[in-house]
Amino acid sequence: MPHLLRVARRLCRNGDGAQDLCQEVLLNLCIRLDAGAEIDDLRAYAMTALRNQHRQRMRRGDLSLGAPEVVEITQPDAFDACALSEVRAAIARLPAPQERLMRLVAAGETSPADLARRTGLAPGTVMSRLARARARLRADLGFERHRQSHPPLHRPQT
Repeated sequence: MPHLLRVARRLCRNGDGAQDLCQEVLLNLCIRLDAGAEIDDLRAYAMTALRNQHRQRMRRGDLSLGAPEVVEITQPDAFDACALSEVRAAIARLPAPQERLMRLVAAGETSPADLARRTGLAPGTVMSRLARARARLRADLGFERHRQSHPPLHRPQT
């Protein structure tokens, strides 16, 4: 429980939210064990369940922001909103397979193995499509990779 709570605090950045997340995960774990599920590595299973539950909360927008007197609500920055709409438009211009993967990444799926399971693709295919999609997005948005400031080293010819 202490290790689970420590990870939950890092994910939630809020003590009450971390406690709620841990309780929910432990309750679901108890229900599964009572139903007869066999879990080989309880600690690893609980950690995975914690992260998955946190991701689900993020997708649903159920994350607690903390005590109202502590949280300061601000209006979105116009420049950030414009940049976000440019990125969304650039993702929409990608070829369909790359667009699908980038939308999953934007929704919180960052593990190539999870993406492979969700899409039915091989992990290598997922990684290469993501690499091509990122390169295309960088070029489309004007974020080319920074080149080294010094000239490349040349080997003397023999």
